[in-house]
Amino acid sequence: KLRISLDTRQRAGKAVTLVEHFNGKSDDLEDLGKKLKTFCGTGGSVKDGIIIIQGDQREKVRQYLVKNGYGVK
Repeated sequence: KLRISLDTRQRAGKAVTLVEHFNGKSDDLEDLGKKLKTFCGTGGSVKDGIIIIQGDQREKVRQYLVKNGYGVK
């Protein structure tokens, strides 16, 4: 199950959406990160097994993950 959360720590007050607890290959994680960024229409990155999407995109990320068969907490 993937965990979606909002984080503002050490980001100059800007909010980012985090997707954590991905189990799989790093290539699959990179691919999912790229698809989520495209779906949300924002920037982001993948670092240390965590997908970081700029802005408060929790609802969009949740919709995408559920639609594509991922378990979400």
